[in-house]
Amino acid sequence: MRRKEFRKHSKGSSKKKLALKISLLLALSLLLSLTAYGVYLTKKVEHAANNAYEVAGQKGSTLRDNEVQPVSDNVSILFIGVDNSEARNQGERNTRTDALMVATLNNKDKSVKLLSIPRDSYVYIPEAGYEDKITHAYGHGGTRVTIETVEELLEIPIDYYVKMDFNAFIDVVDALDGITVDVPFNRLEKDENDRRTVQLTKGLQTLDGRHALALARTRYVDNDIERGKRQQMILEAVIDKATSASSFTKYGDVIDAVGGNMKTDMTFDEMTSFFNYIKGGKPQIDSLSLTGDDDMSTGTYYWILDEEDLEETRDILKAHLGLTTDTSNLSDGSSSIQDPTHTAQGQYDED
Repeated sequence: MRRKEFRKHSKGSSKKKLALKISLLLALSLLLSLTAYGVYLTKKVEHAANNAYEVAGQKGSTLRDNEVQPVSDNVSILFIGVDNSEARNQGERNTRTDALMVATLNNKDKSVKLLSIPRDSYVYIPEAGYEDKITHAYGHGGTRVTIETVEELLEIPIDYYVKMDFNAFIDVVDALDGITVDVPFNRLEKDENDRRTVQLTKGLQTLDGRHALALARTRYVDNDIERGKRQQMILEAVIDKATSASSFTKYGDVIDAVGGNMKTDMTFDEMTSFFNYIKGGKPQIDSLSLTGDDDMSTGTYYWILDEEDLEETRDILKAHLGLTTDTSNLSDGSSSIQDPTHTAQGQYDED
């Protein structure tokens, strides 16, 4: 009897040991696979970063005394969405920015302020020497002039930029298997080639890249402020999806989607410094907008910014970047960027 019990016990122990060995082997295999995938992604990102690297004029902002270190400093990033579809065939001179968003990142609390600048904002363009729609700044000298114009407007340094075209945006969203957003209206909208082929349907849903782009670009259903809010909502939805655990295996496709459709003056090492902001998931993002009024007094539509609101926004961004310490009285006239008054010259079409 005892011999039978011993045999049963021996067999049970052997099965448990075998199961433990298999579990350990599976865990080790998974760990090795994840490590290999991590190395693969790192090399892939490094290659993409090298291909995307492009300095617009000079590295860093002239408003900084010293070069920033994103691993330890508060920094700003200008996101530029370029409207250069093949259907329009506009060329460099007439290419415009369809979306401009400034993100300031505070290193201490890993928070983000995200400001959307309306494309028709009437602002001073230093390179041109007169005021015009901010979307036209790109036509006066590309990324460099767009950055200089945004610095002039907000009175803060732009430390880095990221420029993407429509194709990159569509491919990134599709690589993430879509994003979840609350579409505010029903509307047949233009696609990336300016054909009305995209039907937007009101309600919470998952959008593919083409539908997400159409929602971000819609201009005439409300106003520039609401358009900016939609773009902020879409960007946050992309961040939500990208930082979710389910998207880990999609990162390779996302990197491929960006491919040659993105340009930035961030090096690979600088890019990796920003991973600290998403270690615990999506960072705290506060969305800001620039209020103003419609103006057609000249026969051309402009968004005339509210000066008081603009000054308050400048103060918020300066404080978040640590350029000032007192948010109640930040404007002391000591900024290295002046706010000249100029008369408008030149006209563009309404697109």
